[in-house]
Amino acid sequence: MFNLTTTVAAAPMEVLGPFAWGAPPFPFFLIPLFWLLIFGSIVTALFLTRRRRRRLCATQSGERALAERFAAGDIDEDEFRQRRDVLHERR
Repeated sequence: MFNLTTTVAAAPMEVLGPFAWGAPPFPFFLIPLFWLLIFGSIVTALFLTRRRRRRLCATQSGERALAERFAAGDIDEDEFRQRRDVLHERR
């Protein structure tokens, strides 16, 4: 039943294993690494966005308090401009 052709064709499978007839297998370890990269990118983007928003809100609340003090007459125009410039420098 078996002839020389089937014996020669089957020999590489026994010697080299399941990858004897083609390229090496797809590196499946890259799939979890890909999803970890995506998840890490999303978390980093959210973190940086929140941090930027928090810093912006702090500057705006400082400007609001400064404007209220100026409107109440606690500080003059020169002091208002100086302090506002200091707030804008820290951005």
